[in-house]
Formats: sequence, C-alpha cells, structure tokens
Amino acid sequence: MYQFDIAAGSKAELYHDLAAALDALTADEPDPIANMANAAALIWQYLPDLNWAGFYRNVADELVLGPFQGKAACIRIPFGKGVCGTAAATRETQVVADVHAFPGHIACDAASRSELVVAIVHEERLLGVLDLDSPEAGRFDAEDAAGCEALMRRLAPRIA
Repeated sequence: MYQFDIAAGSKAELYHDLAAALDALTADEPDPIANMANAAALIWQYLPDLNWAGFYRNVADELVLGPFQGKAACIRIPFGKGVCGTAAATRETQVVADVHAFPGHIACDAASRSELVVAIVHEERLLGVLDLDSPEAGRFDAEDAAGCEALMRRLAPRIA
C-alpha cells in the first residue's frame, strides 16, 4: 500500500505533490494498464470534487474505456464525439464549465456538470485521454488543465 503526503494548500503545491506521487507509482512499472489504474486512483483520491476520473485509450482510432474510478462509464467514444472525442480529434485539452452547454456532450453520469479532458500524446502518437468529471459546474480551470497536462506528460512514456 502506498501512502503519500499530498499538500492541501495551493493548486500548484497539489499538482507538484501529485507529480511526485505519480513518479513513485509508475517509474519502475512497465505495464501501461497498471500505470493508468494507479494514476486514476491517485487522481481520484487527491483531486477534490470529482465524480469520475479515468482513461480512454486510443484503440484503432476510437476511444475505448480504460482504468477509472467512479460509476460505470461509456465503453466506446468515436473521435470528434463529446468532450473526450473532441480532445482526441484535436489533441487539445478541453475545459468545459457546463457540460450541458457542450454540443454533442455524452452523458455517462447525469450528475456530471463540468469536465476536463487531456489528450495524451507520446512521440506524436495519441495514446488516449485523461477524463475528469465533476458534479460542480465550473470546477476546472486553467491551473487544473496545466497541472493535468504536466501529469500526462510524465505518464505518457510509461503507458506507450
């Protein structure tokens, strides 16, 4: 069992500590599914106000559900559909304050109000996306996006 000292202070401190914990969990593990599973659990445990945290993997140019924490989820998402599919198609982070206002939003959990999706790219190849949902509208901001992008840059070579 791992025990981490994650700061309850600023977001910058939180993401710094999450990065160190992610390194400790994944540095010597070659299995990508194990690394995604531990990353999802770490994020779920320490980022406040989430109701879903996990991964969709790029399998033959379609997003397929990977390791996650939360309620059962949509299994397959085409590129360009919903927030996750948009992030995959554009390879750009999506910060959505109100998912109900996002055209084509896919509602896996009706309680979700906001979403952050980070495309995971390694050596110009899209590996998948990190998907975070919150029951709070406007939960995610630019600092969350930057923090999660940094986490995924660390994780990408360990899930490639």
